Amino acid sequence: MLFEDLKLIEPILQALKTEGYTHPTPIQEQSIPVVLEGRDLLGCAQTGTGKTAAFAIPILQKLHQRKSYEKGGRQIKALILTPTRELAIQIGESFMAYGEHTGLNHLVVFGGVPQSGQVNALRHGIDILIATPGRLLDLMNQRHISLQHIELFVLDEADRMLDMGFINDVKKVISKLPTEKQTLFFSATMPAEISRLAATILNNPVRVAVTPVSSTVEKIDQQIFFVEKTDKTSLLLHLLNDSSIKTALVFTRTKHGADKVSKILNREKISADAIHGEKSQNARQRALSMFKAGQIRVLVATDIAARGIDINELTHVINYELPNVAESYVHRIGRTGRAGASGIALSFCDVEERSYLKDITRVIGQNIPVAEGHPFESKAGKVLNYQQQASKPFMARSGSRKQRTWTQQRMPEKLRAAL
Repeated sequence: MLFEDLKLIEPILQALKTEGYTHPTPIQEQSIPVVLEGRDLLGCAQTGTGKTAAFAIPILQKLHQRKSYEKGGRQIKALILTPTRELAIQIGESFMAYGEHTGLNHLVVFGGVPQSGQVNALRHGIDILIATPGRLLDLMNQRHISLQHIELFVLDEADRMLDMGFINDVKKVISKLPTEKQTLFFSATMPAEISRLAATILNNPVRVAVTPVSSTVEKIDQQIFFVEKTDKTSLLLHLLNDSSIKTALVFTRTKHGADKVSKILNREKISADAIHGEKSQNARQRALSMFKAGQIRVLVATDIAARGIDINELTHVINYELPNVAESYVHRIGRTGRAGASGIALSFCDVEERSYLKDITRVIGQNIPVAEGHPFESKAGKVLNYQQQASKPFMARSGSRKQRTWTQQRMPEKLRAAL
């Protein structure tokens, strides 16, 4: 299917052509007609599936066709509520790209920066507002924003709103919205509280499910490295000696861990920065912008800080520490392999993380291939490897991008005796 088959208007088709997009992703193919018909939508999709365009494109088309922005002063007709500044900015970039020829304007508001510029933009009139909950409520309480004219409401990353403690703020915003509106609700997972919230704000929704949370994005080459906890840094440096790893997103479980890994990498002359909840919004956005621009090679992140990061052509995700929540593994490795591209996810596992690995393999429904023979392989890891699955020996890659080959090895006699 082509975008032309979705009955999109010429201004949007022209913008899509400029961006080089011709074929919609599955969630776009399923969602765009539903939204254009005026139906409420419940989208169960993780990031990397193209869901931003799935709601941005039909919103732009509906508002452009009404030409409400030409009739007197502009009033906010569409609200997109999202959990983080980084994701809000990326959504804003999508509206800018797809809406270039529509005559519509948008504004992104978030906390952590002075509000004066945002207030001035609001005074000039806005068609589409993209906001994080805290700053939106602040501006509403100061009477800078009214939601009484909202026709389209998008709640994005609903489960992350819950994880980050924003759910009560979300409910406050929803209480100020008009009763008559079209609502689009997106969540990668559907815990009980999110299901209840969806049921209260959606009216006979069409459900669209793409890439269930229990499965990982196809085309991602996953590998597990058994390693002693004390050797993880050495293993990371060893892998990053491979010049074909142009950029890597490295995950830790804690803010302290992210800072520590970033400092070690910089000390070893590998450009890196960390993003986590204790960093200021400006510092987080600066680090992300530098990473996207290729000015730093490694971005070290915690789960909450990295959710919603959309980096084109990111080839490597490295789990320096396995997440203690199995579903987070799916979201982490989903930073690579975006929109059908290939990617590589390398995960380190020490003895204390074995239970996490077990939960992850149960959630994704498969064993993760084991990289055997790397310089920092733990002896206990070898034993576990042969207990679980056929292993694949690790082969360090040269600076070239030649295709790696894997060869099966028989279990060494000593390990067989150890079992």
